[in-house]
Amino acid sequence: MPDLIEIRQVTKVFGRGATEVHAFGPVDLAIEAGQFVSLLGPSGCGKSTLVLMLAGLLERSAGTIRIGGKEVTGPQTDIGIMFQDNTLVPWRTVRGNVELQLEMRGMPPKPHADRVMSLLRAVHLEDFAERHPHELSGGMQQRAAFCQAMVHDPRIMLLDEPLGKLDAMTRERIRSDLQQLWMQQRPTVLFVTHSIEEAVQLSTQVAVITPRPGRIDRLIPIDLPFPRDLAVKNSPTFVGHVREIQEIFRGFGVI
Repeated sequence: MPDLIEIRQVTKVFGRGATEVHAFGPVDLAIEAGQFVSLLGPSGCGKSTLVLMLAGLLERSAGTIRIGGKEVTGPQTDIGIMFQDNTLVPWRTVRGNVELQLEMRGMPPKPHADRVMSLLRAVHLEDFAERHPHELSGGMQQRAAFCQAMVHDPRIMLLDEPLGKLDAMTRERIRSDLQQLWMQQRPTVLFVTHSIEEAVQLSTQVAVITPRPGRIDRLIPIDLPFPRDLAVKNSPTFVGHVREIQEIFRGFGVI
């Protein structure tokens, strides 16, 4: 299967002269279509910087990024992207917020009504379709935002710590919802997280990033069956992957 995302010798430097900060790279990474790859590393290592460069929202200082064989030279409109803070607008209902993603792309919502409701059902929000964001919990808002990011059927999703501000129980529920959506749709996902367990639970591969300037120390395949339920999480293989990554970060001196 050909690589959908190709990152070659990508580097990001902020500032010049005395204020110059080498934030990221050089990094090489190739991601095949349909993979779920987590970027796992300490704060300030450049994980979010890479997401912004992939989305075409931040210029790289050196190197090349290609998506589907085409070099990224500006904002990418055919991907799904999520950050810690969701992009729901307060004056629209949950359904209306999901439909907004279609409207922004010139796609009339009515022919896609079934897909909108199918996504809401997948994250258990079908009974809240006509509610407004302020009527939802933080976790429900993030689940609505997942639907918003996926409704136009993107081939690539960039998720920059979308679970970072949630409590542990809500985070676990949304991990399960996200896993289910990925299994159904199979987009290519690049997922930024600080959680070792989260990365192992969700990913087909984990890219372990060094402290700044962020580089890929190693790419670890996670060969575990999906869905990764409690039985899988308690398996020796799962625990072994978590311990392996903990030892890497212990070597970096960050845990």
